[in-house]
Amino acid sequence: MHQVVDTMSDGATNTNSDLSHRDVSGVQEQPIMASAQSYVRREKLAHLGLIVSVVMAFGAISGQLLLLGLSSQPTISLAAAEPIATSFSRPDIVDRNGRLLATDLEAPSLFADPAIVLDRDELVEKLSTVLPDINQADLRAQLSDKNRRFVWIRRGVSPAIAQKVHNLGLPGLSFRTELHRAYPAGELAGHVLGSVNVDNKGISGIEKFIDSAGAADPVHSATLSTRTPVRLSLDIGVQHALENELENGQRRYRASGAAGVVLDIKTGEVLASASFPSVDPARPEMATSPVRHDRIAGGTYELGSVFKTLTIAMALDEGIAKPSTMLDVREPLQAGAHTITDFHSAGRPLSVTEIFTHSSNVGTGMLALQAGPERMKAFLGKLELLTPMKTEAGAMSAPQLPRAWERAELITMSYGHGLAVAPLQFAASVATLFNGGIRVNPTMLRTSAAPNSDSAKPAQRVIAETTSRQMARLFRLNVTDTSGTGKRADVPGYRVGGKTGTADLAARGGYQEKAVISSFLAAFPMDNPRYLTFVLLFEPQGTQETGGQRTASTNAAPVTADLIARIAPQLGVTPQTIAATQ
Repeated sequence: MHQVVDTMSDGATNTNSDLSHRDVSGVQEQPIMASAQSYVRREKLAHLGLIVSVVMAFGAISGQLLLLGLSSQPTISLAAAEPIATSFSRPDIVDRNGRLLATDLEAPSLFADPAIVLDRDELVEKLSTVLPDINQADLRAQLSDKNRRFVWIRRGVSPAIAQKVHNLGLPGLSFRTELHRAYPAGELAGHVLGSVNVDNKGISGIEKFIDSAGAADPVHSATLSTRTPVRLSLDIGVQHALENELENGQRRYRASGAAGVVLDIKTGEVLASASFPSVDPARPEMATSPVRHDRIAGGTYELGSVFKTLTIAMALDEGIAKPSTMLDVREPLQAGAHTITDFHSAGRPLSVTEIFTHSSNVGTGMLALQAGPERMKAFLGKLELLTPMKTEAGAMSAPQLPRAWERAELITMSYGHGLAVAPLQFAASVATLFNGGIRVNPTMLRTSAAPNSDSAKPAQRVIAETTSRQMARLFRLNVTDTSGTGKRADVPGYRVGGKTGTADLAARGGYQEKAVISSFLAAFPMDNPRYLTFVLLFEPQGTQETGGQRTASTNAAPVTADLIARIAPQLGVTPQTIAATQ
């Protein structure tokens, strides 16, 4: 073993330095280089192995995806993407004066996520304490499907109900804000307004008209409409008065139903329309009840003696007779096996004026026979009484016409039997008689907003102005004359005119025994007719007030008087006594 001494002094010489350098370079450097090369090779192999592993892993995944794509197994999708019904954003509905009748509100809708419902039975049991009318069996069945992520439970609940559901603290229940239709006036004008379904889509009445006019916009969130409100021809004040008086009349005379309409004679605007029993527009299922159908537009009836208004007008307009023309009505008319008589025979010849005020069946039958079937049919056709009619609230029930227009049909039709029409269609036809003879097209929209429909037809004269003036005088005389059938409809100061109608209620194969429709057709003020009312009572009963009678002069006429006394001031009609002092 050699010891190497390193001398650091200046000028000193290390005699072993060469030997030491030779030992280090020759003996130690060769093993170090070999070790480094081996390490590099191992690193390369490790990297190569990692790359191969990654490639194989991706290859396996790709292969599996390919197999899944080619297999016939159902496609995997997120159940949470189950579609939610599209709702509709609707414009407000207001009356002619801008008062609100229908609007959209934001309301919570309750739904469940079956995948996170912990106890299905507990949820259904507790939820039924807040929503007692839910179908428990159906809800349990829907919650059993854990692949579903969305189940509607109740659309458009009140904030109070939503809070009660929230307080239950049940996992899996949640709310989604939707648009919900609200009717601030409740059942007021329910038949006219119609209804919407759970998606806020119109299904009847004006609500359906809004959709058909393209004014309801589909939305996926609670987005309120920015469209201009739909302005109706209705007047809330007049509508309320009509409904209140019809309800009073129905109760007062123990009728099974009642209906009425108030019409602007000059514009055709329907200012009020009602039918009882009424419907709530917020509850669409009510309208499906047979006893709650719209009797004004949704049914046809033989209207009885009010129809004599048209028969007399035809005779005057066709030149068959004048108001002073005398007819011998003492003998009954024969129509096949039937004998036509007057309810109260005068026992003497009557003028056409008296035929109207006495409501003579024989006299109107004689006039119809003189006119003949062709002229009778042509006149009713001019008034659009033989073809279907509609308004923005929907189509009216189509008229039911006689199969033949022979002697028997002409006689019975002259006094309102054998031809059945919707009361609104009849009222519109009669309105033509009092506005100078211009055809009236009824509309539920304010005239400035009337659409391209039947209500927007151009003005057309269908009867002579002379006929119109004569009919106005007859109407007024029937109320003021002591022998007139309409004297109980008079309202001091408002110059009311009118005609009674008491018709046997038709049934399958004939007529119901002791069941009638009593009605009163009125107009005012008769010195310049502007408004028409038509009131109907279905199956009224005789009372102590009516002396046991069921005729229109004892029930429908006084209901009309009460109605006009309320609405005439609202419509700006000045009482004659005040006008005279001015």
